Amino acid sequence: MKHEEESTTDPRVIGELWEVICDRAAHPDEGSYTSRLLRDKKGIDKVLEKVGEEATEFIIAIKNKVPERTTEEAADLFFHILVALRAADIDFQEVIRELERRRK
Repeated sequence: MKHEEESTTDPRVIGELWEVICDRAAHPDEGSYTSRLLRDKKGIDKVLEKVGEEATEFIIAIKNKVPERTTEEAADLFFHILVALRAADIDFQEVIRELERRRK
């Protein structure tokens, strides 16, 4: 792990990403990948397909010991999980609260 990079990261990016996803849901834009996912004719199944695809790619990257791909696939998986939460009308703050509860 690259601990030296931790000081330059900002966890607020997750909240900002969640806000963008919610905005795309509320104000669809055909040019937006997120809007297209949330409005796909398959409904939530389309988003869940992407979660499964990204999870598989993440696993393969780890198994193949390719750190850069692992990081990219982890970001893709995390993003698609957030979109799936929004598609299911689950507030991301509920997930954060559950993580906090488990930490105690």
